Amino acid sequence: MKALRFSGHLHLCLVSIVISLTFFTEISVAADTITQAQSLRDSQTLVSSGGNFKLGFFTPDNSKYSYVGIWYNKISIRTVVWVANRNDPITDLTGVLSFGTDGNLVLLNRQATVLWSTNTSKVQNPIAQLLDSGNLVIREASDPNPQNYLWQSFDYPTDTLLPGMKLGWNLKTRLNRFLTSWKSPDDPSMGDFSFRIDPHGLPEIFLMNRLDTVYRSGPWNGIQFSGVPEMRPSEIVSFDFTFNEEEVYYSFTINSDSVFSRLMVNSTGLLQRFTWQLGVNSDWILFWYAPKDQCDDYKNCGPYGICDSNASPICECVKGFKPKNQKAWDLRDGSDGCVVQTEFVCQKDDGFLKLTGMKLPDSSRAFVNQSMNLQECEAECQKSCSCTAYANTNITGGGSGCVFWIGDLIDLREYIMDGGEDLYVRVAASELGGEAEGSKSDNNSNKKRLVILATSITASLGVLALALSSIYLTWKRRTIRSSERGTREKSQDLQLLDLDVVKPSNMDYSDQSKMDEIDQLPLFDFYTIATATDNFSDARKLGKGGFGSVYKGELVDGREIAVKRLAKDSGQGTEEFKNEVVLIARLQHRNLVRLLGCCVDCQEKILIYEYMHNRSLDCIIFDKTKSTILDWPKRFRIIGGIARGVLYLHQDSRFRIVHRDLKASNILLDGEMNPKISDFGMARIFGGDQTEANTNRVVGTFGYMSPEYAMDGLFSVKSDVFSFGVLVLEIISGMKNRGFYHTNNQYNLLGHAWALWREGTTLKLVDTSMGECYHTYEVLRCIQVALLCVQERAEDRPTMSNVVLMLSSETATVLPQPKEPGFCLGRSLLEIESSSNRQESCTLNQVSVTMLEAR
Repeated sequence: MKALRFSGHLHLCLVSIVISLTFFTEISVAADTITQAQSLRDSQTLVSSGGNFKLGFFTPDNSKYSYVGIWYNKISIRTVVWVANRNDPITDLTGVLSFGTDGNLVLLNRQATVLWSTNTSKVQNPIAQLLDSGNLVIREASDPNPQNYLWQSFDYPTDTLLPGMKLGWNLKTRLNRFLTSWKSPDDPSMGDFSFRIDPHGLPEIFLMNRLDTVYRSGPWNGIQFSGVPEMRPSEIVSFDFTFNEEEVYYSFTINSDSVFSRLMVNSTGLLQRFTWQLGVNSDWILFWYAPKDQCDDYKNCGPYGICDSNASPICECVKGFKPKNQKAWDLRDGSDGCVVQTEFVCQKDDGFLKLTGMKLPDSSRAFVNQSMNLQECEAECQKSCSCTAYANTNITGGGSGCVFWIGDLIDLREYIMDGGEDLYVRVAASELGGEAEGSKSDNNSNKKRLVILATSITASLGVLALALSSIYLTWKRRTIRSSERGTREKSQDLQLLDLDVVKPSNMDYSDQSKMDEIDQLPLFDFYTIATATDNFSDARKLGKGGFGSVYKGELVDGREIAVKRLAKDSGQGTEEFKNEVVLIARLQHRNLVRLLGCCVDCQEKILIYEYMHNRSLDCIIFDKTKSTILDWPKRFRIIGGIARGVLYLHQDSRFRIVHRDLKASNILLDGEMNPKISDFGMARIFGGDQTEANTNRVVGTFGYMSPEYAMDGLFSVKSDVFSFGVLVLEIISGMKNRGFYHTNNQYNLLGHAWALWREGTTLKLVDTSMGECYHTYEVLRCIQVALLCVQERAEDRPTMSNVVLMLSSETATVLPQPKEPGFCLGRSLLEIESSSNRQESCTLNQVSVTMLEAR
């Protein structure tokens, strides 16, 4: 909303009069209103009649500017929900909010510059009133009817949607109400992210990064948005979506006076719903957020690709379609989507395949007819060869309304349990099955023919199998001889095949379920991997650990891979190999390293991962030269990414997984410095009600292990929380916890950070290579969260969901005070001397090589 500026000599005179009155005359302000004879300045505030909200001037943390805003009044944390002059701050910290002569509310600074103004028409006797809903309205003093409001802040939201607000369009006036993020936690000016309704087709809400779509809600189906299965009405909250010729909007209602709820877009592009129950909570509770996983990413599986976060791989083509780019698909990149596999002639040999539990495809170009039923919708779609799919617009009461799509189906997602709806996709009739059965005699005759046919096929396959076995054995002998001669000639024909369809029959696994998981992965043949790594040459070795080595490989088409080859004589490695394959094959998240496939050939056990161009985190933060490339925004993004990855393991994946070996060398960085958690060889799956476990075999890395795990073998999700806290302190300080040298040998890094915290000199911990360009508020918050994570008692540590909330909160949330860390004392001088002779090498793309260190 643009500020309205006065023009003409008369207006300037009138403004001068207003300025004189407001700056030099004390004017009392009514509790919740401003009249033409009143103004608001400096520390004065309006408070809504029920005391829920307050309006006044505020200055964000770490900012030298002030703004006019609205925030909650009944809670201890100042949470701003609306800002008037978000793009035009008061730079001299002196402003006045009052009415101009034309009835508009204006914000002026000391120089009489209009920083912000409403845009009402001429009003006789206006008042501005702050309602208990958080809505600031301008109305005639004698007319309280909401239908006659002249202006309201609810029509011009900033980053927050409150109960009763409308998110969407007034199609008659073309007013578009949408949310826009703050630029940063300290800067309320318009950021890059917005959350807005597209009124075209079957309307839905899109989260945008400038002009790029990040996430979409799916269209409203009468109960919820088809892409938000968690959206269930209850006694406390109810949802409304209006779609007619005059309006298209979404809103929600809270049916309890003791509960506050808000939906916001934060400055990092997360859509979050928070709740606060008066008298119960002391902080905002993160109720829901998006994007939550890879399937929330827009077009993750491309056209006609179905994303299922519970499957491995997560992308699958609609039946009758095949991957457009098979090689990329096999490497878990489904962005190119799928194309028709079985061709058909429209209206002759086609039909509609029913898909259940679906997030409906992008509907901005769909056609809608609310008066049709499902049968009429099918008939309409059948008549048009351009129609690719159809569905009901409303699933309540048995279903009603019709929506059908023209062109590619984009951003499909499947929900196994709750959520989604039925979608009918046009495919070849041969993909539908269910052909009519003949008579019994015909069936018996058919059975005889099938027996004869099956016998013939079996015999043919037997001959073919013998031939293939002979060819394979001949090729194998030649390969062995070639290896013995030391030749390393590359076979481009074999490498272009990339994936071997031979099952790992040579691997001795007793757990058939784990074998089934391995079978789901692309299987590379050994020769392809040996060729890609120059026969595992030392020049391509990236790192070495207790179970084997990691190499950089390059396939013939130029794709770079990271290859983990387990040592043949590693007795421990087999179990970790199985564990890592089973877990990573099932896990899909933007902050977890992506497993591309494996190779199981005789005694060889090899894992193939995506290659991380910036290698591992420890190579950078512990190198004083390289660490300068990690400024504070990058480090803060890395901390947040690791936190979201661990939260996915603990809570949002299909299993509750404890990693058990979080450390800097197991955090890989891609080309844009996005963190990826790696090495799941030590990870363990917990049952639904299981909270901790005990082991006699303590694995991991000292310096990152929690006290209860290192001393007693007890591990839980709180063990990972401890490791995460150590990681955060290392990222901020650029120093290792293990091997940290303090002048009096008294503290390790945890103890040093704790001492600085108690002294009130916490910022001394900050890595000097970052310079002075960082938000003090963010750094202090991260250090406090880290200290909460490394507290000695597991029950005192926060969960990762609370960690993510504390890190992402852009309000002045009061965090708990941390208690003394576990393992905060330093080592003896003798131990330091004995360890100083060890040669420590950084982990170069150490995908999953775990350094096991004895207790």
